[in-house]
Amino acid sequence: MKTINKDELEFAIFCIEGVAKELALKGSEVYELMMSCPGLNVLDDYVIEFYNVLHTQGQEYIVREIIELMRKKGAIK
Repeated sequence: MKTINKDELEFAIFCIEGVAKELALKGSEVYELMMSCPGLNVLDDYVIEFYNVLHTQGQEYIVREIIELMRKKGAIK
């Protein structure tokens, strides 16, 4: 895991909580799903990696994109 700055950390938390709310899960459950997604660490390899682009988007778009990615990778149904 790369070193992240405060803005990236806050954004990661924002994403986790947004997905958790959408899926009616706890934040800790979503974190575990993101970190154990088959073939992809969603937090490091997507949320943080593409922070510069993602953080300019609206919450609904971001949450939808993360959920779609996690579904494609088989982390959620």
